[in-house]
Amino acid sequence: MPDELSLVLAQAAVSAIESAGGYAGGIYLCSCDPELLRLSVLAGLPTQLFRPWWRMHVNRPFPVAEAYRSGKPVHLADVEEGMRRFPQLMAGMPFPFGSLYVPVFGGREKFGVLAVLRPATPGEPVSHADRRVLRDIAHRLGAELAGLAAGGTKVVWDGEPVPVQLPSVTVPPVRIGHFDWDPETGAVDADAELCGILGTESARFPGTIDALMALLAPEDVYGLWTLARRAASGPLVRRMRLRGPDGRTNLLELSSRWAQPPRSSAAGTLTGFLVDLGAGPVIAEAADRLPHGIFSLDRLGRITYVNQLAEELLGRQRAELVGSLLWEALPWFGHPAYEDHHRAALLSHEPVHFLARRTERDWLAVSLYPGHDGVTATLSATEEPSFPPGDSVASTEGLGSPAEVAAGVYRPVALAIALTEAVTARQVSAVVTRELLPAFGGRQLAIYLLRERHLYLAWETGFPHGFLNRFDGVGLDAHLPGVETLTSGRPIFFESMQRLASAYPDIPLGSSVGARAFLPLIASGRPVGSCILGFDQPRGFSPEERTVLTALAGLIAHALKRAQRYDTEFAVARGLQNALLPQRLPVLDQVDTAGRYLPGTQGMDIGGDWYDVIETDRGLALVIGDVQGHGVAAAATMGQLRSAVRAFALSGHDPQEVMCGTNRLLIDLDPGQIASCCYIVLDLATGRTQLVRAGHPQPLLRHPDGTTEVLELPGGVVLGVTPEATYPVSSLWLPPGAILALYTDGLVEQAGADIDDGVERLRGIIEAADVPSLAGMADLVIREARREPDRPDDIAVLLAARWAGAQDA
Repeated sequence: MPDELSLVLAQAAVSAIESAGGYAGGIYLCSCDPELLRLSVLAGLPTQLFRPWWRMHVNRPFPVAEAYRSGKPVHLADVEEGMRRFPQLMAGMPFPFGSLYVPVFGGREKFGVLAVLRPATPGEPVSHADRRVLRDIAHRLGAELAGLAAGGTKVVWDGEPVPVQLPSVTVPPVRIGHFDWDPETGAVDADAELCGILGTESARFPGTIDALMALLAPEDVYGLWTLARRAASGPLVRRMRLRGPDGRTNLLELSSRWAQPPRSSAAGTLTGFLVDLGAGPVIAEAADRLPHGIFSLDRLGRITYVNQLAEELLGRQRAELVGSLLWEALPWFGHPAYEDHHRAALLSHEPVHFLARRTERDWLAVSLYPGHDGVTATLSATEEPSFPPGDSVASTEGLGSPAEVAAGVYRPVALAIALTEAVTARQVSAVVTRELLPAFGGRQLAIYLLRERHLYLAWETGFPHGFLNRFDGVGLDAHLPGVETLTSGRPIFFESMQRLASAYPDIPLGSSVGARAFLPLIASGRPVGSCILGFDQPRGFSPEERTVLTALAGLIAHALKRAQRYDTEFAVARGLQNALLPQRLPVLDQVDTAGRYLPGTQGMDIGGDWYDVIETDRGLALVIGDVQGHGVAAAATMGQLRSAVRAFALSGHDPQEVMCGTNRLLIDLDPGQIASCCYIVLDLATGRTQLVRAGHPQPLLRHPDGTTEVLELPGGVVLGVTPEATYPVSSLWLPPGAILALYTDGLVEQAGADIDDGVERLRGIIEAADVPSLAGMADLVIREARREPDRPDDIAVLLAARWAGAQDA
């Protein structure tokens, strides 16, 4: 017997699906990982086909995760709303369906999310009645789960989802009527069920064979009398089909019962059963006469019927197929392309047609006809196809990358993943060029961004040089497809340039050939720009391709919107950091200094690294520091710390006081923020140096003879941890001709390598440097750092050298 938790979940899922007019649904529960939801039950759909959605991170941009995070229901009436709000969901399931997601609470504890899939209702929001009924079911489920948890049941899910078959609601129940017929007297004793099947009431049935015959079609009357006479001749059973008053076919079974009463030598009674099969299963012999292979599946993917020609086309016997899962009985049907077609049929409830390759040489034309209770498929043999780019067909061999399978319809998630890693607008455009164009066989791409009610060309590839210049900066009132796709919010597809020229005769297309797709870039309901895809040859756009391209346009728009925010923040951060870093260092008689800054190559590029050189009463202060994080916040905190260090230093505080005061100030300014720092005070006359560190990398000292060492100085914890932190001060003598090298950890850290190896590499660079000036040495260090193309952190370097001619007091 199933465990109680599974039964509770299955019952709630079925109740929600039936109450909301759905055809599938499921429940996500919390797992042992607090950041991960897992699909616990899936009703009305094959679990195998939906494996990519078994796990859902709570921070993913999907409706299940949003309902869980926010604690509020998410209702998506149709594909348009889904693409606008959750383009990642529609990129993976680009089919027209509606969906509802309700969080499940038990008191204050959040258990998971209840989800229902149902037919789309374009233009019609989810009704208040449906919202209320799902909320009530989720509330009852939460109370039951809370009760199970209080009783010691662990309400978490870490296994595979439990498949649940939905009760049929489209097929009338099977009814069986019974009657006894005495051929000698004509008396008929019929029960109420038989009268109901034949369309009369039991109280009005006179109980004679003539009355029974009056309820039948004339041709069935003669058949019944013939059957009765044959049955009366001996103890046997005969069957025939009778047409009921509603036109449906019923099955009649007639048998004889014999007795030997004294008054009759051949007396007997006929007993009949009339079976109303309702809509019933396919009648086998009728389907065997059709010139197409036919097989049926239930909604969980189990094969329920196979006709004779389908046996031949599939190369398997009916007994081997019926009752088996489709992908287990016919493994080639498990190809991702065919799985996607199956998902399309189940979710859209629209017929799906495609070609499939069963063996090396055998191709089949397949059509899937879905319904509430399952899918009926038709098969016919066909020739090996030859398709131009963009046609939706898949084979099981000779496949390219997943994004190239079947013109990209089946693996659009690759683009979604790549877009999440793109930061700048140029990176987003490069990802679209790399992933989207090959997936659909495109050759040209143009991306326009909206600024002050005009569209400006941000990226182009594949178009003739200068061809798009005339469209750069056009206003939103221009009669152009790239403008109108954005203002209308609808994609525009042209299968040929002739159709484009016919719709927009004023556009100078010259001798251009091919096809075009114009996609609106809209993020969270706000226009971002438009995207143009160009193809070298005329081609059609299937409904699946149009849906996928529209969904992917939403992904691109969100990525570009994020990139625009990044570009704005980057410009602010860059300007802020440039303003906060020293524009020039002091020029002194006895000491030479050189500072350099190099941004990272990942993320915001701007960090919290800084350096400074300050003339104080105690000597020349050399400062270098690194605020945790990147972006405007890190740069702003860096500016505050630089100002604090400078203020403490100019006030005459000793190195320890400077560091302790800066530590306390950071805690007051931004609790939770941390920074490392190294502060050095050099007496220009004597070369006496005092050094203090707060979690910062050890400085390097190059001696006048060129040998270079790592200074092993004691230090305190990073700034911002505790106001009671202390910072010991170390002393050394810097002889004339010696060089101090201060740096931030971005210069010596590399992924997968020990930081000590990075420090040793830097020590070797400085020791081997043969340059005429300190500035040349700083340039050399930065030049070597640039050789590493993947730098996650920014870099600051500060070098200080006593002149070789300096005299100690």
